[in-house]
Amino acid sequence: MKKAREDTLKIAIYPGSFDPITYGHLDVLERAATLFDRVIVAMAANSGKEPSLFTLKERHEMILEAISNLHNVEVMDAMGLMVDFAKEHDAIALIRGLRAISDFEYEFQMALMNRKLHPRVITVFLMPHDSYTYLNSTIVREVASFGGDISQFVPPGVAVRLTEKFSKSKG
Repeated sequence: MKKAREDTLKIAIYPGSFDPITYGHLDVLERAATLFDRVIVAMAANSGKEPSLFTLKERHEMILEAISNLHNVEVMDAMGLMVDFAKEHDAIALIRGLRAISDFEYEFQMALMNRKLHPRVITVFLMPHDSYTYLNSTIVREVASFGGDISQFVPPGVAVRLTEKFSKSKG
């Protein structure tokens, strides 16, 4: 009987570079965790983005710490196409956060391409709470690099690591 239950689990993938994870990411992730039986945070190395501030291992640790209250969420490293990763893990959906209308065009094109590549994996767009619509990892890194207060943007453990990273680079 247990195998039959596992076959019916609704699994979603939430991909991103999470460099670092923010409260905006966590808001979307918490919403996804209520919609799906299992959510896999797929940490990806995005070739279209600047080099990562944190290593995959550091990002993995920060995410695990930040999601300790979400019992149906796990973290994995992911390389290659997300639809292939989704297929490997029997996922039915890719979760994408939309902060602003400017995100939509790119995300819409990506969703259509993913549908062509694997029609059975749907893309689910989730909007974060309006208090996080301006928030992204790049902005958080920028504020942290100048010694600004980032405590309202990231979990405490992430804030500590960001502060340490930038104090080392100045010292």
